[in-house]
Amino acid sequence: MDHHHQQHHHHQYDEGDNDYRQPEDDWDRDMLLDPAWEKQQRKTFTAWCNSHLRKAGTQIENIEEDFRDGLKLMLLLEVISGERLAKPERGKMRVHKISNVNKALNFIASKGVKLVSIGAEEIVDGNAKMTLGMIWTIILRFAIQDISVEETSAKEGLLLWCQRKTAPYKNVNIQNFHISWKDGLGFCALIHRHRPELIDYGKLRKDDPMTNLNTAFDVAEKYLDIPKMLDAEDIVGTARPDEKAIMTYVSSFYHAFSGAQKAETAANRICKVLAVNQENEQLMEDYEKLASDLLEWIRRTIPWLENRLPENTMQAMQQKLEDFRDYRRLHKPPKVQEKCQLEINFNTLQTKLRLSNRPAFMPSEGKMVSDISNAWGSLEGAEKGYEEWLLNEIRRLERLDHLAEKFRQKAAIHEAWTNGKEEMLQQKDYETASLSDIKALLKKHEAFESDLAAHQDRVEQIAAIAQELNELEYYDSPSVNARCQRICDQWDSLGVLTQKRSEALQRTEKLLETIDQLYLEFAKRAAPFNNWMEGAMEDLQDTFIVHTIEEIQGLSTAHEQFKATLPEADKERQAILGIHNEIAKIVQTYHVNMAGINPYTTINPQEINAKWDKVRQLVPQRDQALIEEHARQQNNERLRRQFANQANVIGPWIQTKMEEIGRISIEMHGTLEDQLTHLRQYEKSIVNYKPKIDQLEGDHQLIQEALIFDNKHTNYTMEHIRVGWEQLLTTIARTINEIENQILTRDAKGISQEQMNEFRASFNHFDRKRTGMMDAEDFRACLISMGYNMGEAEFARIMSIVDPNRLGLITFQAFIDFMSRETADTDTADQVMASFKVLAGDKNYILADELRRELPPDQAEYCIARMTPYTGPDAVPGALDYMSFSTALYGESDL
Repeated sequence: MDHHHQQHHHHQYDEGDNDYRQPEDDWDRDMLLDPAWEKQQRKTFTAWCNSHLRKAGTQIENIEEDFRDGLKLMLLLEVISGERLAKPERGKMRVHKISNVNKALNFIASKGVKLVSIGAEEIVDGNAKMTLGMIWTIILRFAIQDISVEETSAKEGLLLWCQRKTAPYKNVNIQNFHISWKDGLGFCALIHRHRPELIDYGKLRKDDPMTNLNTAFDVAEKYLDIPKMLDAEDIVGTARPDEKAIMTYVSSFYHAFSGAQKAETAANRICKVLAVNQENEQLMEDYEKLASDLLEWIRRTIPWLENRLPENTMQAMQQKLEDFRDYRRLHKPPKVQEKCQLEINFNTLQTKLRLSNRPAFMPSEGKMVSDISNAWGSLEGAEKGYEEWLLNEIRRLERLDHLAEKFRQKAAIHEAWTNGKEEMLQQKDYETASLSDIKALLKKHEAFESDLAAHQDRVEQIAAIAQELNELEYYDSPSVNARCQRICDQWDSLGVLTQKRSEALQRTEKLLETIDQLYLEFAKRAAPFNNWMEGAMEDLQDTFIVHTIEEIQGLSTAHEQFKATLPEADKERQAILGIHNEIAKIVQTYHVNMAGINPYTTINPQEINAKWDKVRQLVPQRDQALIEEHARQQNNERLRRQFANQANVIGPWIQTKMEEIGRISIEMHGTLEDQLTHLRQYEKSIVNYKPKIDQLEGDHQLIQEALIFDNKHTNYTMEHIRVGWEQLLTTIARTINEIENQILTRDAKGISQEQMNEFRASFNHFDRKRTGMMDAEDFRACLISMGYNMGEAEFARIMSIVDPNRLGLITFQAFIDFMSRETADTDTADQVMASFKVLAGDKNYILADELRRELPPDQAEYCIARMTPYTGPDAVPGALDYMSFSTALYGESDL
């Protein structure tokens, strides 16, 4: 490229009013000479183009090749600008390509960029320098020109933005777009400033630019969507990195973070404008408020100064004079000050508006500075003559005040005396007074009448002074006249009321004497009637306990007699109440308020009626109670009869059965087996009788629950029946047992039925008391009759056998045992011993195991528990002595 071309090369990017030419005129010329820079630009511009083209889903590989047909160039501009370009030519010929590139260049020119010496042909031919130049123009126009920071824009704006954002970082100092960025800390600071969480800035070292640069590039690509447009090696390895490449990359940071930036800038501008407006509006508001307040004060004050109505009193006129002096001394001076301030504020405001290019201020209707001056003039006019009028008025009042004061004094004294007198005369104290109170009130009233007459004089003097004030045209005559009139009217009224009270007191005295008589009569009759009612109430509520129908009938008769006396009692009650009603009628007719209580009694009609109602209420309750009790007694009687009817059958039946059983055992009918059969039949019939006993128990329980304690219909109590029944059961069981034992004895001893009958006949013969037992004397007689001849000692030995329990009685069983003992088997113990010896295998002792083997478990254990250890010479461990055990078994009974 010839020198001339190079000189003009910088005109490529002239653009509108903004001239991007740098002070050092050759900053873009150098690029063309330095292949290192060209390499950096190529990489950076390619990445920048792709960062936009990927939004349209495409990209470029080679910057001077891929834009040659103009299609991707047009697409790039559409993506960046957000506008549509003319429809591209789709042909593959050079002419179509030139047409498309021209469309792109025309679009760039339409955005106010002068494209000097960039021709479509050179782009289509793939001129690298020209292509890079064109792309730089696009970057400048679309990524850098619109940057605006405070008052600077484009490149300076971008530089200022970088300085501002990196200011807090001590080790970063951005002065340009080349060597200031070589250590990589500038990029890291920009990221950290906006997104501190992405980079641990504190760990970075100024002497490690490769790490710093790569950190920034990687983070920007990964988190900020800014592609890598630079190579760390290129930057570190170049004395002065390419400015355009760095500006392009840094502008991407600006745009990534500029959303916030734009808002900040816009807000600052708005705030500045608003601040001026707000200040002006505040001044306008202040003026309006001050003007309104001042005009309002003038509007309120003028009528007060124009008011020449005389006051009624000296004091009020002096107060007016005092108020006027306050106005001159205190209230007016600050308002003069305000008026002056208002005019100053108005002028200041108008100047400010003029300077800030805003229209002049027009106060609202009637608040112009001239309006305020006019109002002020009116105020000063009203002030003149006010003070003079005040002083003249005060002198006139002084003359009249003296006379008026005299009137007031006399009137006040009189009013003080009459105060409360009308209320006193009108009070109805006599309505609640007792007879003695009334007599006292009459005396008091006579004293008042003489006091009233003594005040006539003063009333006449008051009327005379009022007349005089009228003639002198006193300003307050109407109120003087009204007061005088009130006093005279009141005087007349007092006279009338005094007369009325006098009459009322005398009338009340008569009425109270009448009432007093009636009270006395009421008291004399109410007392005995009250006592009768209280007695009746007590009787009617008296509780009763009866056990028979006769008793309850007696109570009912007495109650009926009482009921018959009620009509007479009611007449007496009405007569007593009649007296009270008479009193009430007098009270109502003559309006004597008898709140006073009867002095002769505490009984009142409410009490009489309440008690009467109670008596009336108790009578049917008593009726009911008596009816219920009567029913209860009838039911009790029914229960008694029900129990008696059964008991009178069951008692004798038990008696009969007892006797019959006694007879069976004594009168030996048939064999013992026959008797046993007979007795078992009895036992069965007795057991079958049990439900009747149970039913009687049920009836007995009902009687107990009804609390019935006696029963004249039977002599049997439940206790009798129970004892009899238990005896019957015991007797039948015992008798059956006796017969069974007799059978055992008979069979064991081989006694024949005839012998048995003989024993029974002898026993019955000597059982003289017929109890089924013999006593000792009967037994002795029986033995003698049988041929026994014995002394006392021998008889005592026999008794110890037949009566081992020493009861003094011998049963039939014991008698049979005694009589038949000769036939007993005396070898029994030896037989048992021999049996054990067999089990023991001929040994003199036996072992527990042998017993358990030969005998049932219960019997084996019984023997083991009771046998003593064997102690003979041939003993072995665990040997048991069966011989002494066998002897012991028969020890007592082996005679």
